Amino acid sequence: MTHPFFASSRPRILAHRGFVPPDSEGIVENTFAAFAAAHALGVAYVESDCHLSADGTVILFHDADLERVAGDPRPISEVGDRELETLMADRGGLVTLEQALEAFPTLRFNLDVKAAAAADEVGRIVAPFADRVLVTSFSDRHRARALRAARAAGGHPATSAGTVRIAALVAAVASGVPWLMSRALRGIDAVQVPERRGPLRIVTPRMIRAVHRDGVELHVWTVNDADDMRRLLAAGVDGLVTDRADRGLSVAAETR
Repeated sequence: MTHPFFASSRPRILAHRGFVPPDSEGIVENTFAAFAAAHALGVAYVESDCHLSADGTVILFHDADLERVAGDPRPISEVGDRELETLMADRGGLVTLEQALEAFPTLRFNLDVKAAAAADEVGRIVAPFADRVLVTSFSDRHRARALRAARAAGGHPATSAGTVRIAALVAAVASGVPWLMSRALRGIDAVQVPERRGPLRIVTPRMIRAVHRDGVELHVWTVNDADDMRRLLAAGVDGLVTDRADRGLSVAAETR
């Protein structure tokens, strides 16, 4: 049975950390303004990242520290909510996970659990919104912990594979053994990968067939070039994670 997260039509365009219009000034990723801009475009899906503040609040923020975004070297985990709000006020506005889920009730959120300390709280928060949440992480341990917390609170979000599962899947696809592929995909709703990792091409016709055979979707990140989008969609991938959601929506419209 397909999870409600995937209820909208394919191909899926996932706005990577929201959408920052190319001509915007001062707005950065993973802010209230970036999510509002993605929503205004008409995207159904937003990809974001979860860290925990010093006050124990799940903050939507990619990096473990504030250096790149705000020129402050401190880790997110050592800064309180009020100070984070002040730092992000003129950059698009700090947004917590709970705020985002409540403020944008029509958006579906693809959430990457970056910090182990955030996993339990992410699960608890998303439980009431589980129909429109997919939980993921590079760490299969973080992902599993967040899923357990969500399920304990009565929610069943969708999920995509972490690094260990992806490695097992790539090896299984290379082996050509169907039961190994199915085992790697057990309990997974989506596989979200880059097209290639160094010299290794991950997204291949064999990979696409293997994933689809088990009823799982394949999403590719981070794809910003329109020709690359067209090529990947023509190959059969189900979704694209992109910084250029505007471009992605336009390309997706060509294929429908």
